[in-house]
Amino acid sequence: MSLIGTLTSGVSALRTFGKGLEVIGANIANVNTTGYKSSTASFAESFSNTLRGSAPSNGSVSSQSATQVGTGVQLSGISTNFNQGALNSTGVTTDLGISGSGFFIVKDATGGSQFATRDGQFRVDDNGFLVTQGGLRVQGKSGGTYAASITAASPVGDIRVGQGLPAGTELQSISIDKGGNLIEFYSDGTSQTTNRVQLQNFNDTSALMREGSNLYSALDNAGPVGGGILAGNNDPGASGLGKIQSGTLESSNVDLTQQFSDLITTQRSFQAGSRLITVSDTVLEDIVNLKR
Repeated sequence: MSLIGTLTSGVSALRTFGKGLEVIGANIANVNTTGYKSSTASFAESFSNTLRGSAPSNGSVSSQSATQVGTGVQLSGISTNFNQGALNSTGVTTDLGISGSGFFIVKDATGGSQFATRDGQFRVDDNGFLVTQGGLRVQGKSGGTYAASITAASPVGDIRVGQGLPAGTELQSISIDKGGNLIEFYSDGTSQTTNRVQLQNFNDTSALMREGSNLYSALDNAGPVGGGILAGNNDPGASGLGKIQSGTLESSNVDLTQQFSDLITTQRSFQAGSRLITVSDTVLEDIVNLKR
């Protein structure tokens, strides 16, 4: 019955555009979230009921067009916009922004799980590890001690500062350059590059899954460039990767102007779906009243 179909279309509109409003709401709520990447909902028509199929012409009879009635709308996908946000200066050495493409790789020391993130708001914990605000350890090449130099063959692991200090010295400060090199400065006036932050690119960033706290999982599904996580040349500035900007943080890439524009159009679509249900209900009431 066509009226039942009308109700179904209206319900599908409420469900679908309701999800669209949720996506926009999440974007607006995260307008000040460090490294946040905005999402966009896209829509597609639902399955169409075929009343008459199409047919080709046979010489004396013209071709027959199809007659179909749609059943509403559905959510076809939610895509993430990975365009870079603006880099804002903070003056904190361990705040790292990426100028260009790539993600930081951080690791859960307890379970061993790895995540990708664009949020470079890091700190040095009480054990000297460079970690996220949630305690996940930043991955990179590490010489381990004062005497060791960073080379292409240096192992990839947790970045840790202040290890194996020269005898009779103390760690005074650190700096991180555009190539991700972490340089330690000691009380005797010497310095040493002891670590290098690594970045990771992915062939299909749409396969990354949000895990909250600005983290992404499903790294293998996204096709890490180099054949594995930090398995290739992952030095900042190499292999298409961006460079490190110490003392900066990447802001959210949410465009509020666009979000409010999308909010208005999606809200109107939701209202139209609601109106469709109301009108269908009125027509059904009239049909019921015909028996009186």
